[in-house]
Amino acid sequence: MSEPLLRIISADQIPASRRRPVDPGALPGAAAILNDIETRGAPAVFDHAIRLGDLRAGDALLHARSSLKAAFDRLPREQQLVLERTAARIRSFADAQRACITDLDAKIEGGRAGHTCLPVRSAGCYAPGGRFPLPSSVLMTAITARAAGVSTVWVASPRPTDATLAASYVANADGLLAIGGAQAVGALAFGLCGVTPCDMIVGPGNKWVTAAKFLVSDRVGIDMLAGPSELLVLADASADPIVIAADLLAQAEHDDDAVPILISTDPRLPALVNAELRRQLETLPTRATATAALRNGFAICAPDIDAAIAICDSLAPEHLEIMTLDAPRVATRIHNAGAVFIGAASAEVFGDYGAGPNHVLPTGGTARFRAGLSVFTFLRPRSWLALGARTNGSFCNNDAALLARMEGLEGHARAAETRF
Repeated sequence: MSEPLLRIISADQIPASRRRPVDPGALPGAAAILNDIETRGAPAVFDHAIRLGDLRAGDALLHARSSLKAAFDRLPREQQLVLERTAARIRSFADAQRACITDLDAKIEGGRAGHTCLPVRSAGCYAPGGRFPLPSSVLMTAITARAAGVSTVWVASPRPTDATLAASYVANADGLLAIGGAQAVGALAFGLCGVTPCDMIVGPGNKWVTAAKFLVSDRVGIDMLAGPSELLVLADASADPIVIAADLLAQAEHDDDAVPILISTDPRLPALVNAELRRQLETLPTRATATAALRNGFAICAPDIDAAIAICDSLAPEHLEIMTLDAPRVATRIHNAGAVFIGAASAEVFGDYGAGPNHVLPTGGTARFRAGLSVFTFLRPRSWLALGARTNGSFCNNDAALLARMEGLEGHARAAETRF
């Protein structure tokens, strides 16, 4: 009997740690590129882009809006409509998110206080451009930034296809830098090659992009440090092994490092899913990548739904699909996941391709403390305080000075007392 593609392990065999998203081996190279760019400016960006194969002689480094529009016009009408429909769904969800974030104006002792939600002024949105160009990532990042109120939005993507350029046009980006890696992050962070300096850099990328984002995170905001993509399917006896296998393979074909996982309360399901994986792989064009990724994953049989939920929360996966009879109720009990897909009809691929919520999500267990990309990423709640010239409350007349003296800060105490 052949070995299962998705190894079956017990809960106590779950890998104790996951690979950190920042590859230590990439840090020196990324730092050298960033230091060179900070020293020499745009010529260094161009030199590294040529050296690393982003550009060839005669290629445009920066695509303005007119170039993005021309690429959109070159696409077949069917592809134009797909981009426009997907953009509309992403925009509708992001607009709804923005509408629920309100400013605050509250009465406090002696006056009023509150917060104002302000967007960053400029954002750089990275989209991978390797084996699989991702125009969907352009839509997810740039549209969300615009919905948050960001006034200047740039896209960076190496060797952009017409689909990527067109997606940038549909997403209303100001322009696209046709470079990738640390050199793209440097250009966005320092404001080079026709790009204004960015306050926030977002979007998924390879190890060089991730290392560079880490290195510039002391001077610009970043969304997250993302590692290999993950999908965890939580299933019971009602789940269809054909559907589970299809979803795990969709995740596995991302790259060799992707992590597909199955947690089942039905002990028969892992074997059935493994049989389906083998059958579906036979005709999958990306089977070499998917097969390699399956080796990173595993399946666990949990004794009951409580144990299964505990395992899910301990793993805190990027994507969590819930395929159980009572999926909505189970979903309310999940605390740690980047995004939750409730019920067998809610395929993770629909999240990837623009059902509404964002597909840029935390990986490697960081969903325990980090959220995915959204309009929140680009907003800053700035607090404010407005006290009356004459206030009689104990805080304004006594407490501030008393607390200051408790901390040994006499200047603070006197500054408070001058007000009364």
